[in-house]
Amino acid sequence: MTIEQKVSELVEQKIADRADLFLVDVKMHGTGTLMILVDGDNGLDISDCVAISRHVGFQLEEENTIEHAYNLEVSSPGIDTPLKLKRQYDKNVGRNLGIKLSEGVKREGKLLSVSDEGITIEEKVKEKGKKAELVESFISFDQIAETKVLISFK
Repeated sequence: MTIEQKVSELVEQKIADRADLFLVDVKMHGTGTLMILVDGDNGLDISDCVAISRHVGFQLEEENTIEHAYNLEVSSPGIDTPLKLKRQYDKNVGRNLGIKLSEGVKREGKLLSVSDEGITIEEKVKEKGKKAELVESFISFDQIAETKVLISFK
């Protein structure tokens, strides 16, 4: 079992009674930083991060899981972090997304809905010589290489 798998189990134990919270990712970086990303349907409080950090840190120390010095960081994914889980898409319905498809094509649009198979966005499509139109497009998850929420400062 890798460190990431062990830590994932510990986080899942800690948040098992919180249906609104979910684990996004666990990564042990070569720099010695153990990064845990947790999100919530209604956001994530600092108190949740502290509780998860204490639980995981205590268990790792008890079992001497990590032989070398490390820094444990628990946070929610930053706005620049790509979406990984369907649940993250669900929480971002109504927001604008930047989507990079597997073949390298980039698309942008407002997330209208999410299904088990993919997402539906509303995007501006401009054909030569015509006015731009808003078009609904379905994109399956297997076509998506990366999705980020776009923040507008207008």
